Amino acid sequence: MDMIDNLKNKALRGKGIRESETLELFIEGCAAPWRVFAAASEIREHFKGKEIILCSITNAKSGKCSEDCGFCAQSSHHATRVSSYPLKSAEQMIAEAAQAKKDGAEFFSIVTSGKRVKAKKEWEEIYKAISGMRRIGISPCASLGMIDAEKARELKAAGLFRYHHNLETARSFFKKICTTHDYEENVETIRAAKAAGLSVCAGALFGMGEGMTHRIELAAALRDLDVDSIPVNLLHPIKGTPLSHLPPLPPMEILMTIAVLRFMLPDKDIKLCGGKEKNLRQLLPLGIIAGANSLMTGNYLTTTGRDSRLDHEMIADLGLSPTRELDICRCGMEERNACLSGKTAKKKPTRK
Repeated sequence: MDMIDNLKNKALRGKGIRESETLELFIEGCAAPWRVFAAASEIREHFKGKEIILCSITNAKSGKCSEDCGFCAQSSHHATRVSSYPLKSAEQMIAEAAQAKKDGAEFFSIVTSGKRVKAKKEWEEIYKAISGMRRIGISPCASLGMIDAEKARELKAAGLFRYHHNLETARSFFKKICTTHDYEENVETIRAAKAAGLSVCAGALFGMGEGMTHRIELAAALRDLDVDSIPVNLLHPIKGTPLSHLPPLPPMEILMTIAVLRFMLPDKDIKLCGGKEKNLRQLLPLGIIAGANSLMTGNYLTTTGRDSRLDHEMIADLGLSPTRELDICRCGMEERNACLSGKTAKKKPTRK
């Protein structure tokens, strides 16, 4: 039995492989990538079955962020043309969550720009939105910047299921990306959310100039924090940001990165998120083969995604199934809610 099989079997036992083994796997796998992808797919299916989880987000408050993260179009430090607006109303956020549910999303996240939410009125609106999302039957999530133990408990009491807060990159690389807050502040926010009993989503943005050793270091930190879901974002350079000049990662390197994450974090949700279409291009379905069991569907914060129906089609074509099906209008019309708006549209053929 060779190294790839040995490491696969170790991952299947549930604890994941060590950092040194992961680097060896990456080096070995570059010469035999399809074997590594197949092994990662086996690990994914062992722990996650044949279901793929979809989530969606709303950019609930945009722009004017005081942080200087080099990748972010919403930073006030960078000259971008991103839209800037105050917090959306609870009613608008709930309506967007309802649409996401129709599009097959299991989770819906409220995302706000800025280091943290400060205004009492904003918190009241957020709590109202969380409660409303619970009522319509979608799991509410939030990404609101830094929170302490008290805020984490309040979010849990309001009905929040999951808190999202990315580490973005390895501790050893972080200062090259952001200088306005410390890496440990991110870690403490994750710990506060976990201590309050919230599920935690925390992951990465790859393609910022980091190396594979930085990605492995990040994966080890996420394992130590015992987060539940690891979003994998891929840099989509925005004009006006300091990282706008960086070339995209090669798709095969992205797939190998997803695979080694599955080996290191065998029982966690690994979610393909922002930038996946731009960076993986025609190889997007292979992101699932390489180990991902979750997708962010729809649009992102400042960039567009793709129609959720394409994600459902891709999942079905892979012989897998989403945890929540599309809510297709019973009249069978191609255009969403056409019958409710009084419009006419061509009916889709009935499936037998």
